[in-house]
Amino acid sequence: MMKVLFKKEVLENWRNKKWIWVPLVFILLAIMDPITNYYLPDILESVGGLEGGAVIELPTFSPADAIMMSVSQYSTLGVLVIVLLSMGIISGERKSGVIELVLVKPVSYTKFVLAKWLSLLLLVFAAFIIGMMASWYYTNILYGEITFSMLLAVIFYYGLWLLFVCTVSIFFNTVTQSPGIVAFATIGTTAGISLVTSLLGTRLAWSPTNLSVYIQELLVTGDVSSELMYTTIISIVLIALILLAAIYRFNQTFIRRSQ
Repeated sequence: MMKVLFKKEVLENWRNKKWIWVPLVFILLAIMDPITNYYLPDILESVGGLEGGAVIELPTFSPADAIMMSVSQYSTLGVLVIVLLSMGIISGERKSGVIELVLVKPVSYTKFVLAKWLSLLLLVFAAFIIGMMASWYYTNILYGEITFSMLLAVIFYYGLWLLFVCTVSIFFNTVTQSPGIVAFATIGTTAGISLVTSLLGTRLAWSPTNLSVYIQELLVTGDVSSELMYTTIISIVLIALILLAAIYRFNQTFIRRSQ
């Protein structure tokens, strides 16, 4: 049954064109800043330069800086895309009543949530990998070489943050029937964690939001720091706990309805 539910979700994403527009958006987010920053002097010169002969001294970006430009876009606009993509994945079906038709059949509530979660991850991670491959291609051409193994490390470690965002969204999907509230709660939670982490500093050194900080260190030094390893472990544990909480909440909701 789990396999059937998962295939249904993947097919539905294809029919809704998500397998087309989501990767395209992720590619655009990944290459936008690296290409723009590289050609900015030429763009300014082509439009006549600055008034009064003013000159802007632009910094010289390294390959690591270029890759982090893409990561930075995913930390902002990428998260927003994921939230918009996932905010109605369960709550929308609950609100419309479609979920009642599905769960009338002998479907495990746990497998239902897992199928939704896995289909979302497959779509997001496929788009993320394609986007980072595009960023890596242009980085190597315009800025200098980043090894493929380093790219894989960035995809793995930063992918944990995207996985965290997806799981938080799934959790709020099981809490409320309003997609709007799911979006607001997911964005509020991730933004709140980032704010608290920045305020407390070293006290929350292993917060998932610090993954991008340690990834930048990894790109510069080439070594996986102990902070990155601990943050990875904490992130995986939090993702597992949030997913379990989502499954529990969903089960409790429909068990109470059936009583």
